[in-house]
Amino acid sequence: MGTENVELMKMARESLKGNWGLAIGTFLLYMFIMGFLQGMADYYPMIALGTLLITGPMTLGLAYFSLSIARDQNAQLQQIFDGFNNFGTALGAYLLMFIFILLWMLLLIIPGIIAALSYAMTFYIIADDPNIGPLDAIDKSKQMMKGYKMKLFLMFLMFLGMALLCILTLGIGFLWFIPFANVTLAKFYMDIKNRNVIPEVI
Repeated sequence: MGTENVELMKMARESLKGNWGLAIGTFLLYMFIMGFLQGMADYYPMIALGTLLITGPMTLGLAYFSLSIARDQNAQLQQIFDGFNNFGTALGAYLLMFIFILLWMLLLIIPGIIAALSYAMTFYIIADDPNIGPLDAIDKSKQMMKGYKMKLFLMFLMFLGMALLCILTLGIGFLWFIPFANVTLAKFYMDIKNRNVIPEVI
């Protein structure tokens, strides 16, 4: 079933050593850009379309950056903009994921959650294979996540507990939590990517 979540979190902390400043600054810039655009969209509807168009590429950029740190490579702030180099695939993946998850949510919330877990590796897959199409990346994520959805769900529950603790710090703790969570998810992806034994499907 792969490396224990607690161990993946430990590995993420190790990779972040010496990179905390860069990671915090990068994620702050990402949140500022997205927050600013979403705030402006309340007053200017056309900006809402712009926000929709850039969310996929920006998410792909975060995947590039998080994987670089997780792999102990030379991570750079500007990587959060690298997703625009594969704009069509990133946008297509984001829109398809949004539509699929919404459709499952219309049935029941649990199928929607399962779908979101199934698609969770999509942007990491695109980051590793820029030639893959959006639908193929989603399908590959579904295959990779067979047998690992509950494991990822439990990780998200752990993240939720950490997020609640961050609230007690008046939000300051989120400066460390958000990079930590993203690098941990990158470690999760790396852990299941090359496993040869196909686990039982839950």
